[in-house]
Amino acid sequence: MAPPPPVIQQTPASILIKSGEVARLHCYHGDDSYPYMLWYQSAAGGRQTMDLIGLLHYENQNREKGFENRFNMTGHSKADPSHSAVYFCAASTHLSEAYFGSGTRLTVLEAGKNITLPIVKIIQPSANECREQKSQKGKRRKTLVCVASDFYPDHVSVFWELNKQSITDGVATDPAAKMDAATGNYTITSRLRVLAKHWFEPQNKFKCIVRFFDGKNNTDHSVTVSCKLI
Repeated sequence: MAPPPPVIQQTPASILIKSGEVARLHCYHGDDSYPYMLWYQSAAGGRQTMDLIGLLHYENQNREKGFENRFNMTGHSKADPSHSAVYFCAASTHLSEAYFGSGTRLTVLEAGKNITLPIVKIIQPSANECREQKSQKGKRRKTLVCVASDFYPDHVSVFWELNKQSITDGVATDPAAKMDAATGNYTITSRLRVLAKHWFEPQNKFKCIVRFFDGKNNTDHSVTVSCKLI
């Protein structure tokens, strides 16, 4: 019978460094029943498409072809922009399935690029849509669009609040930020669909929060709007 699943602690969640600096990713579970540690690289950012970097058994490490000179699983490696990806560690008995950590997102900053905070705005329904429409009986929905633009790199998350309470129903956010080929900066959008009757209540305050990692801290950049009836 396989031992109970270990609790994998992987830190930090995000890393921003310059080319040539050392990236330190940490993984720990403290369960001797799972002596094999594996590291994976996901250029796509998720666990659906991952490349195995190598396997670590105590102090013995076996790295896959292509990763031999790029990563050191018992120490730290100097990074270059090609290393930008999401990294996952996992624990295994070597006979059972692997149990994964939460992942570490590493971005190696491009030469000459500076960290740039996002500019956030909310695009509201048009003026015509902001009129009371009693015949609709509140069934019609309105769409608010939050746009965060001109930021670098793309370590962002988007959240919505209604009257300071988190909301997730009706929210659709881009799966990843899009890079502007001309500037190298990023844009991400998130859409919130709400019932018209909620939008038409002037006391309701809709807030879009863009959480941006600047290399040291997560900083929030937000905009709040409400419907102005005319």
